[in-house]
Amino acid sequence: MARYDDILEFEPNLTGNGQRIGIVMSRFNTDVCEGLLAACTARLSALGVASKDMLIATVPGALEVPLTLQRMAESGKFDGLVALGAIIRGETYHFEVVSNESAGGITAVQLETGVPIANAILTTENDDQALVRMHVKGSEAADCVVEMINLLEKLK
Repeated sequence: MARYDDILEFEPNLTGNGQRIGIVMSRFNTDVCEGLLAACTARLSALGVASKDMLIATVPGALEVPLTLQRMAESGKFDGLVALGAIIRGETYHFEVVSNESAGGITAVQLETGVPIANAILTTENDDQALVRMHVKGSEAADCVVEMINLLEKLK
């Protein structure tokens, strides 16, 4: 679907065949995180990513996700990474700290290493919102990482 006849435009490519994907999942708010993971891995498989080319690492909470992603990105073993987690608002400022620091850390890893990272760490007001969003966001993370791997490959 080119918008301009005289300008090259890359179309989104959701073909994941041969891609190696690392997934880091927070164990805090386990039910939501497991839902994100199930949706993400199902979609990755549907896009052609082989089970043998996926690795799942779990961490205690969202603040531990960026360091694990960094180690995975630096290993050279992954074409792209996915961050999964759920930060649900409580009664203190802690929600904002965890949300902001985890997102900033993930962005920094992506920019420092050049490895694309799909950030599917939910930030919601309550459990119900997280449960409603987990399947969509898990699937969208799979689409995002596969598309970004393909796009960055074209831009080399």
